[in-house]
Amino acid sequence: MKIISTLATATAGLALLAGAAAAQTTTLRIQTQQSPESPAGQLAAEWVENVEAMSGGDIDIEMFYSSAVVKSAESFDAAANGILDCDMTNGSYQTGKNPAFQFVADVMGGYDTPLQFLAWIKYGGGREQINALYNANGMEFVGAWLGGQESLNSTRPIAGIEDLENFKFRSPPGMESEIFAALGAKPVVMDFTEIFTALETGIIDGADASTLANNVGLGIYDIATHTTYPGFHSMSSDHLACSTATWEAMPEAHREILRVSMDSLALGLMTRVIVDNGEALSALPEKGVTLHDWSAEDRATFRKAATDTWESWAEKTPEARAIVDSHIGFLERIGLRD
Repeated sequence: MKIISTLATATAGLALLAGAAAAQTTTLRIQTQQSPESPAGQLAAEWVENVEAMSGGDIDIEMFYSSAVVKSAESFDAAANGILDCDMTNGSYQTGKNPAFQFVADVMGGYDTPLQFLAWIKYGGGREQINALYNANGMEFVGAWLGGQESLNSTRPIAGIEDLENFKFRSPPGMESEIFAALGAKPVVMDFTEIFTALETGIIDGADASTLANNVGLGIYDIATHTTYPGFHSMSSDHLACSTATWEAMPEAHREILRVSMDSLALGLMTRVIVDNGEALSALPEKGVTLHDWSAEDRATFRKAATDTWESWAEKTPEARAIVDSHIGFLERIGLRD
């Protein structure tokens, strides 16, 4: 009996040692452009805590906020080259590498809700299309998170397509400027920090800045008393992307935790934006701000102009062509395009 007991004890000890040896830890250094005080930054911090809890502490994340390690546009390459492990910024920073990145970051005029964009990733072949692009650049796409449509702001009414004629507004460079110019607007590319002075002095009539609630926080409606809501033109999506080497070194269980946790983060941001925008919505009319909800016809006209511009961008590279075709096919599939 004593011999059997000793053997049993030894066997149990060996099993514990084997389990300990088999346990694998993953340490990730991730950068985001979001500040820790912003709603998105707060949600990113919760995401870190959730991932570490779900993994039982086997995934350890060090998050760098406000692009503390490298500039936002350099975060993707920093991860690919091993300075970081993962990038949690925005694919639009990489359009200089390939125009296809635009259609991962912001499908201008394409989808009405973030759920539709996420449905493309999950059920429309989007994940495979994105990874064909990312893998070629040494990165693995893990997931996306986006709050919803942004609101266009103006010092004069912007109730529909006709009001875009000669509408001078701050626009980011690239595809957005081309779309609005095709509709008669006069986009002005300027740094975000110049918006307030340009609005106050009349250099511009309006600005593309952010969501309704964020615009309130920025103080834009102290100057611009007209805004679109719900938005129609832009819905920017941040990503989590890890270097191929980092991703392949992880056990599959850790990869799945990251994938699933990104779905949770996306839901968290969508619902947070609904609440924040709702609170802003109820307060703005009392401050003299007029909200403009574009008609289905005007939205369709904008979408047509946007997708026409997509076509010119799609011709730039085979990867852009493939992702644009994927989006168009999915839009048709879910009834957003004739």
